[in-house]
Order: sequence, then C-alpha cells, then structure tokens
Amino acid sequence: MVSSPEQTKNQDYNFKAQKQNGLQSFLWLRRVVILLAVILFIGFWAYQIDITLPKTPNINNTYTPFTQPTAQEIGSYDVLGKVVSKDAAALLTTDEEKQLLSADNGAVAVTEDLIKLGRKSFYTETFGNEFFLTDVTGVLDGPLNIGNLAKAIASLGGKHTTNLQVTLDRDMTVGSRTFKKGDILNTGLDIPAGSLFPLGISSHINHGKIRVGITCAACHAAVDKDTGRILEGAPNNDLDTGLILALASNSAAWFRQTGVNPQTVRRGETKYINADDKEARLPNTKALEDAVDQELLTWPRGNFDSTGDNKNNPSQNPSSYTFAAYPYGWSGNASIGWFHGLTTLNSNVHATNSDLTTGADASQQLLGIDKETYLGVILQNSANPAFRFPTGAKPSEFFEKIDPTPGTPAMNEVIKMPGYPKGSPFILDGLMANSPGLPVAAQLNGMSAFQNTLAPPPVKTRDLATLKRGAAIFTKAGCVECHSGRYFTNNHVIAEREIKSQPSRAKAQTAFARNFVAPQTYKSNVSVPLPKNPPVLDVPTDITSEEDYKLAFAIGNSGGYKVPSLIGLAVTAPYLHDGGVAVSKEALQQDTNGYKLAQPEQLGLTGTLLNGILPDPSASLRALVDRNLRRQVVLANHANSDLQKSNVDGSGHNYWVDKQAGFSNQEQTDLIEFLLSLDDDPEIVPVQSR
Repeated sequence: MVSSPEQTKNQDYNFKAQKQNGLQSFLWLRRVVILLAVILFIGFWAYQIDITLPKTPNINNTYTPFTQPTAQEIGSYDVLGKVVSKDAAALLTTDEEKQLLSADNGAVAVTEDLIKLGRKSFYTETFGNEFFLTDVTGVLDGPLNIGNLAKAIASLGGKHTTNLQVTLDRDMTVGSRTFKKGDILNTGLDIPAGSLFPLGISSHINHGKIRVGITCAACHAAVDKDTGRILEGAPNNDLDTGLILALASNSAAWFRQTGVNPQTVRRGETKYINADDKEARLPNTKALEDAVDQELLTWPRGNFDSTGDNKNNPSQNPSSYTFAAYPYGWSGNASIGWFHGLTTLNSNVHATNSDLTTGADASQQLLGIDKETYLGVILQNSANPAFRFPTGAKPSEFFEKIDPTPGTPAMNEVIKMPGYPKGSPFILDGLMANSPGLPVAAQLNGMSAFQNTLAPPPVKTRDLATLKRGAAIFTKAGCVECHSGRYFTNNHVIAEREIKSQPSRAKAQTAFARNFVAPQTYKSNVSVPLPKNPPVLDVPTDITSEEDYKLAFAIGNSGGYKVPSLIGLAVTAPYLHDGGVAVSKEALQQDTNGYKLAQPEQLGLTGTLLNGILPDPSASLRALVDRNLRRQVVLANHANSDLQKSNVDGSGHNYWVDKQAGFSNQEQTDLIEFLLSLDDDPEIVPVQSR
C-alpha cells in the first residue's frame, strides 16, 4: 500500500521524535557514565581531595516560591525558646534592654542569612554521619552499592521518581526473607527531575573512599510524583529505611533501634576486654545480624525508629511544617530551648538517630549495657576493615584510634553539653551536633529557622461553601478543642490513656528522663571547638508545662502523644504517629448508605505501603474519623505479623465523625474536604468553641 503524503509526514515526524528521544537518552547516559568515572577517579587517586555532592537544589525546582510565608518574622529574635518580635525588639533602647537580645543571653536573630544557612544545612549537612553509615554500617557494601544505584538512576533518563527501583545483583537471605538476583527493590528514595543523586543523600569523596551520608531532606522532603518538583518539608512517606539498613553488611550496629538486646544473643568467637577489665566474648556476629535484620524488615515504609530505647517501635516520618507546631517529636519530648524545642529535635536527628556511637557513655544507664560491650557490638563487624574491632582489644581504646572526630565521644561532629554524659530535656543524650569552625548551634538554629518558613503547596481551590460546612463540622465534632488556632494545634501532649494510640512509643523516652540533669547550653556566639571553660547558660523550662513534660517522658504515667498541626494533610498521609491509618483510593466505594469496602485487601499498611500502594489522603482521613472503617484498618494491621512486631496498628484517636456520632455521610465528606484544604494559607480557620 502506498503511503499518503500525510502518512509519510507523520512517519518522518515520529522517526525524528524517536531519534531525538534516543539522542537525549544517550546524552543522559553519557553524563551519568562520565560523572561516575570522575567520582571513581577522584576516589581512588586524589587521596587528599574532599568533595561533597550534590549541592543545595535550586529554589525554583521546589514548590516553595508558590507558598504563603509563615508568620515567622525576619528581624525577630529567639531567646532560648522565647520569641521577641521585630517591633518589640525595636522598643528595646537601653543597654540593659539590648542585653536581652545579645548572644551572651542566648539570643538568636532570625535573619535571611540564618535561614540561608539552615536551608543549606537541611539539604547537605551530615555532621559526618557518612563514616558511621559507610565504614561501620556498610550501607554501600550490600546490594545497594555505587554500581547498581548509578545504574538505577541512569535508567530514569533524567526523569524524576518517588521510588528508586534497584535491581538486586546477588542472591541473599536477610532475616527471614530471601532475595534473588534480578529482584526489584523498592527503596522509596526520591530522585528529583534532572538529578543524579537521591534527595537527602550526600555523597562524599574523602581520603580515597566514597562514602554516603544522610541529611534532613532524606526523610523531610519529597518529590511530587506528578511534576518532579521538590516538596520542601513534606515527609518521604514511602522511604524504606528498614530495608535499606537491613541490606547493609553490618546492620547489627543499629540494634538499639530495634528490640534486640545483644546480651541475650549467643556468644561468638570475638574476645574483648569488658568494663570490669575482664576478657569476655561478644555476641555471635551472624546470629546478631539475623536478629536485627528480622526486626528492621518489620518497619513499614515511611517509618523510622528514632528513640534508641532498644524497643521496636518506629513512627512515621513527620513533616517539617514546624512553625507554631511545638512541642516536637511524636511524644512532645523536644519542647524547650531555641525555637521552642525544634533545635533539640534537629540535634537528635544528627546524634542518636544517625550515629549510634553517641550513646556509648550513657549505655549502662539507658540500656543496661556497659560501654565496652556497647561499642564492641557496634564495631565488631564494621564494613571498613580499618574500623573493624580486633579480637582481644578494649573497645573504647580501639574507638579512640579510629574515631574520625578525635577528641569527641562519637563519630559525628558533636560537642559535649554541660553535664555530659548525663543528658537533659534540652539535649537528650548530652551531645549537640555542631561542625567545627561555626558558633554553637548555628547550623541547628539555622535549620529551625528554615523549617519554620516551610509550608505545604497550595491546594487547588475547593468549593468555599463545602469548606464552610466542613469547618462547622470540625467545630461541632470538638476537633477544634485540640486542633485549635491558625496552625491547628493547642501545643499540648495528650495522655496515652486518653488518646489510646499504640502505647509502646509513648513510653520510649522514659529511660532518658532518668539520666537528666538541669538543662544548660553555651552562648550562641561561642565558636566550636569549644574553648576551655566556656560560659554556660541555663535553659528556661517555663515555656512548657510540667504536665506536658511529664507526659512527654512518661514520668509517673504511661506517656502521651503531642497534638500535631493539621497543616499539610493533603501531602502527609498515612495518619497517626505510626502511620497505621492507611487506605488506598480504590479500597472505598460510595453508595447510597455511605462508603463500602470495594477492595478490602487495600486497607491498612498491609494493603498499601507494604504492597507498594500509596495511601490516599481522602480515603485515609475517612478511616481516621469513621469507627467502622477504622476497625477494619486496625484488623488488617493486626493480621500482619511484621506490624505486630514493630508495634504499628493505627489504633487510638477515637474521636468520630460518623453516623453513630450523629453525622451524615455528607457531613463527613465536607469535613474531609475541609481538612484537605489546610494548606499554606487556609481559607477558613474555625473559631474555637467556648
């Protein structure tokens, strides 16, 4: 058949398009290969050169330029948690009054430069955790290595993804799971459009070795699946941290974040000198590794265990929409000091949560494991032979020899706070993350100031009448009693016995409180390394109530959970502290009687994230407020043995907006529409009932 001129034209067009696409793919692949070659060349030959990649992303590649700025003022001051507005600061004229806003008094000025430092730190600062992750944990020594990670990123052809899929390059058994060569691993790592690196993963070429570290952005920023733009502050709610750690060669170094007590594991062949200066044997390497892997693999995607209480109780990665959302941490444990506890939370992320050696000096008090055993367990199977504990040595003495930050009690860049090795409500483990050459808490305070500017992307305009009806239901149902004000939180902690959420996490900070001294810090103009006898400031505790403090640390009670802000619900599903309230979009179907289960196998984390399906915000919120749907969600979670082991079930917060509570299906829907509209500039903020 002879082609028509029009068909010939279309064929020519398609051929040219295919040729162009092929050329673009070739150029992208060549770019990846060249970059990898450069990295390898530098890594193996340029021993004295230190390079860190990638840099801070361009602001125009994010949604931030489209968001409404928060009420945080440029020109205001934070005085160890107490805010002095720009206008109030201008009224302070005498020398005595001006002293209030001096660094000698602990004051931090909120400036553009501070926020700029904070954004840079948020994306690039590891405080040196690449040593613990690479040399000790061996995160690059398993199936997730430089080669197959680069291959997976190259296969994207410059496109973005919210879930980097890596092809397994070997057969292996991890915990009780068997992986085969060629299996696809869903990492949940986000790759922005045009990027050669996962979001929040910092690559370091240092002293002849390639290392990777993590920054805040790995868990607290995400790529929008539709546009490829970065959602600054949104949680990466499918990042599979448990899987990534379990696949590392020495994941046993993370035993503290699981329920595995190494003292109960059978002994191995490695000898060490314990705290009593007697020879003893460390636990069997493989037995310990298998036990820790087994528990890491129970963590749902989007969850991480940040408490270090030697209990397996991970919680959902929270958002960084932090302004006025104090106290911080799911239990409200970060509540005093700079930025009302946000600086405390930021330090904890870069101490206990990314370098387990920070817990060595307090391991006996917190875990009942002496320091020598604690360090020996962590280091006995280090990925880097230079960091691997030699049999017969004393672990603390060996650690001093290999510590990349000599003179500090941990691998990360930290400073000892007054009272160390005791902690305090200000810095829980007594070690503040801080890079040399910068003032005390400069990076942490910068990150706090930056996070306080963040807001979710604007929600597409919804029907105003619907939003007004939903706001009225929000008030009528009593939601406004706790989720009050412009940022939808009353800034308090609710007792676990009242909220009835899964109890394990509510008690996770108890041991820390038993090791506390009075909170103190150094002046914010003191440079690091600290001088001898640096001036010390008391950290005020009166910005949080005694009741909230006792609930946060389960002092004399069973603990509690803080009232979170509701800003950004459209990008923070699933819900509750453990993320257990998760429902797919297809699971529910509307009928004349409301909503019925169309696909019950897509309920709970079992039917969503554990099955590679993202929870739908609307459907998940419906399960949050409807007792019949929630019952099914909790049952689905309870049916999963892994979720039982990690104390995740989506229970609690039994405040219903359903038929039994006297609300119609339409009223329930109006409420959900209102909740999903709470973006950077809510159109309606309900008035609190009296």
